[in-house]
Amino acid sequence: MTTWMTTLLLTCTPIYQMLNLIRRKVAYTATAVFSVILRQDIDDVITKAKQVGVAAVLAVTESVSDFSRVLDLAERYPDFVLPCLGLHPVQPDEHSADPKAQRSVSLKDLEEAEAIIEQHHEKLAAIGEIGLDFTPRVCKTSEDRDVQKEVFARQVKMAQRFDLPVNVHSRSAGIHAINLLKELGASKVLLHAFDGKAASAQVGVDAGFFFSVPASICRSPQKEKLVAKVPISHLMLETDSPALSPTKMERNVPSNIAISWEYVAKIKKLTVPTVKEMTTENAIRLFPKISKFVHR
Repeated sequence: MTTWMTTLLLTCTPIYQMLNLIRRKVAYTATAVFSVILRQDIDDVITKAKQVGVAAVLAVTESVSDFSRVLDLAERYPDFVLPCLGLHPVQPDEHSADPKAQRSVSLKDLEEAEAIIEQHHEKLAAIGEIGLDFTPRVCKTSEDRDVQKEVFARQVKMAQRFDLPVNVHSRSAGIHAINLLKELGASKVLLHAFDGKAASAQVGVDAGFFFSVPASICRSPQKEKLVAKVPISHLMLETDSPALSPTKMERNVPSNIAISWEYVAKIKKLTVPTVKEMTTENAIRLFPKISKFVHR
């Protein structure tokens, strides 16, 4: 039985994310981020996902405050949600009067996260979302960079110890993330919404890493170059909704995944069914625990 798969990231306040929705028919990977607007209707979101053929979810986190929500969600939907835990390089700034303020991750954040990940690692399908974010508004000093690298490296090592893949954020830090992953000997890696140069991506491909493609490729020459450079054997698909919409400033939705596979098919000169099948195979290779949902 073949399957559709989409990678979804759902965020609320504080942010948490839902990764890897699996659909029946042919599989693909898509990333969708849902804003606080959907916080109160997560059950409805999941119900509607099932109604369109979604078979399962891998749910990932950004902050420690998200961990219990994802674990609880997995308990509420044991035949639908597989949890992932990880500490994102960008954290909410709890000391700011602005509820939307953000800061770079700290070692103190990691100490709390590590204990919880250790406790629940047997339940997890991956460690994520982890990585580096060198955007100047967040990463303001060389010390911030060094701390991000240490937090990232320690989580990668945890994933290696537990034999789990990692879902990696690398905004404005693509080659830095890839080089650090290589130094650590990481092999089970998805670089989500990679915004680096195609030449940098090739370094990741040579290391065996995967890259996921959002629907905003339709307005992103950078993403087109990325897809042209990365072999289909190392690509997955995503939407990152409501961000990275195919139309700027409009709310993105998971169904826009069709734009991702159409653009990949066009650039790679492949049929859409071939793109769906191959990106599905890639997703199963990287996230083997989803196979029980894909092949049931």
